[in-house]
Amino acid sequence: MRRRRGAVVAGVVLVALAAASTPAAAAQDAPAQRAVVVATEAPGAGPSARAAERVAQMSTAEQAASIVMGHVSGTDPAELRSYMEGGLGGFILMGANIPGSDIELQKLTAALTIDPALPPLIAVDQEGGIVSRLPGDDYPASTTLKNLPVADSTRAFAARGSLVARAGITVNFGTVADVTSDPGSFIYGRALGTDPSSAAARVAAATTAQEQFLGSTLKHFPGHGAAPGDSHHAIPSTGMTLEEWRTSDAVPFVAGIDAGASLLMFGHLAYTAVDAAPASMSSTWHRIAREEMGFEGVSVTDDLGMLTSSGVPEYADPIANAVTAVAAGNDLVLMIAGSSRETAGQMAAAIAAAVDAGTLPAERLEEAATRVMALRLQTSSATSAWTVCPDCTPAG
Repeated sequence: MRRRRGAVVAGVVLVALAAASTPAAAAQDAPAQRAVVVATEAPGAGPSARAAERVAQMSTAEQAASIVMGHVSGTDPAELRSYMEGGLGGFILMGANIPGSDIELQKLTAALTIDPALPPLIAVDQEGGIVSRLPGDDYPASTTLKNLPVADSTRAFAARGSLVARAGITVNFGTVADVTSDPGSFIYGRALGTDPSSAAARVAAATTAQEQFLGSTLKHFPGHGAAPGDSHHAIPSTGMTLEEWRTSDAVPFVAGIDAGASLLMFGHLAYTAVDAAPASMSSTWHRIAREEMGFEGVSVTDDLGMLTSSGVPEYADPIANAVTAVAAGNDLVLMIAGSSRETAGQMAAAIAAAVDAGTLPAERLEEAATRVMALRLQTSSATSAWTVCPDCTPAG
């Protein structure tokens, strides 16, 4: 991976900038919200080398399960722990998974980890503002940040990242790198800028700030702004050419990748001049991200349940979609909408069966599993102690 929390080394202290990003009316209460994290990196081989060794020792079925991020509703730690015993590589928390207190949430996220030496990727959509899962996020979000100096995005996402990490969550699907100037676009309120340059600056700021605490994610690649429509219910499309894209919607993603984003989420949207298939199912777009943009982290699908809701017969089967997504280049497959307790296991079984049948190259599964494993090891290579900072004073 290009850059992964370089500040997380022995003895380094990271202080969340919550106070600097709260509204002025709440500034006097900010010191009680600030936290200090002390992180120490484990000795020995780096995560990438250790990941390759671990994956090489796994069966095909184990590798397949490790690249599935599952979801079920509920806040019972015991039930969620039982769900994760199947060896899934991750879990995404939605609103129905968030209990009433911080302590309960920390117990819940802890229960998702079967092996403390290899925690799963625990994710959440915490963009702030319009899309928020966690309580207590009163920090500025996209609706106001797009009109504020870039430094405000740094402060807001440093605070947001610390709030997420304090809960025991290791991945935030929270950085919207889409850009549009059209107030009628469904993504307008969630975008961090109305033009490529301003969006890029804020996306880079949000990425750098969050990577101090967790794995941040850029979404929805290659960009919703150019493709009108809501991908929760359809496959938005655009005729924008690759050359046009490189000078417009690509710019915020390039900035986020250069800033060290750990994950890149591929959207269910089609740039028909590049590939008729949605980007999440497109090997062409994965090649562009890897070879042209230099992305080395974990590529993840948007919710595959959204794709089945598009009404396109070709994508009616979420289990088949998972196999196609991995073959296209995704490292981590995600399904929320329509997911049952059995869905994640069925996806893993289908991926393993495709490898056994020779329709999915074993090398592609191993590559995906190694990238996901490296990120999991990265999150477990440091120990963090979150405490109230009694002597912190508001910045600014």
